[in-house]
Amino acid sequence: MSVRDIRASAEARHEQTMKTLKQLVELESPSSDKGAVDALIDFLEEQINARGGTTERISQEVFGDLLIGRFGSGDAQPLLVMTHVDTVWPVGTIERLPWRIEDGKAYGPGIFDMKASVAMLFTALDVIQDLSLEHRPVVWIINTDEEVGSPVSRAVLERLALESELVLCLEPPVPPNGALKTERKGVGMFTMSVEGRASHAGADHEAGISAIEEMARQIQWLHSLTDYEAGTTVNVGVISGGTKRNVVAAHAEALIDLRVTSLAEADRIVPQILSADSKVQGTRVTVKGELNRPPMERTDAISAAFQRAREIGKTIGLDLEEASTGGGSDGNFTAAAGVPTLDGLGCNGRGGHADDEHIEVDRIDERSALLAALLVNL
Repeated sequence: MSVRDIRASAEARHEQTMKTLKQLVELESPSSDKGAVDALIDFLEEQINARGGTTERISQEVFGDLLIGRFGSGDAQPLLVMTHVDTVWPVGTIERLPWRIEDGKAYGPGIFDMKASVAMLFTALDVIQDLSLEHRPVVWIINTDEEVGSPVSRAVLERLALESELVLCLEPPVPPNGALKTERKGVGMFTMSVEGRASHAGADHEAGISAIEEMARQIQWLHSLTDYEAGTTVNVGVISGGTKRNVVAAHAEALIDLRVTSLAEADRIVPQILSADSKVQGTRVTVKGELNRPPMERTDAISAAFQRAREIGKTIGLDLEEASTGGGSDGNFTAAAGVPTLDGLGCNGRGGHADDEHIEVDRIDERSALLAALLVNL
């Protein structure tokens, strides 16, 4: 079998890959709509079983059911492949942003992040079957709460990772060249609440204690914690407070985002945020939250895994690059658990979570071929 056969087989399946992708995009699946997500899980379970895989479905109360597919057998440790099918797009978005292909790009809600990856993996499995290629066992976890921080699935992801030799995370790659992600920042999410005292802003202003004034000072302090050289950013993304223009505000609230490159930096800065002191006399400040996703630090094991993937990529005509990113994924969890993780194995494109979300159609076959080559050779 020539290494060219893998790429040729993926290219021969192009129309089927795109057909599957269209089906996936049109089966809308926002994280918050369990019924919609479960309908997509039903479809995926049928597809896995049709390819000779076995499935395990883990029921969830709030989010869509988790689905685990298994392919192959043997004593070797499996490869764990991770995708998620929940999106940020509410049901009905497909009417406003319909599936379409224009100028070599395919558009649709969730196509880049990350339904193209699901279609690609089905093609990779089909290529392996078409060419009768041997491979170590493959475990595929399809997550349904990734876009909201994987609150339920995290324990399952970490368990499966610890049973595996290597983790392949099929999140989108880094534009413009489709670089794999060997380093990700950790993500912290916090809510700050401020309590003051209300009063009439005109007749009795001095009797009030403004929660909004306190929050304004807190925001300045929080943003001062950003250190670009260290790779640390703190962002207050949402603020609310007060009741009327002529009332001194008794309450204010802010949603805070933290990004760090290392656990050491998280250990330094998270306690500072959680113990924020009042800056206006008479106010009370409380902060709740945590480091939701630990950083995916570029270890020697991850570096070695990337070099191996790069060698495999060259056999099908790809020269892979690596990059770091400020965004988090389920790869953060598996890497922090000590399991080598390669991220960014999805399809080239841009616009995740944006109206112009798209993939580059002429790249989907080579990325499907890359997945097949990795599953066979890692």
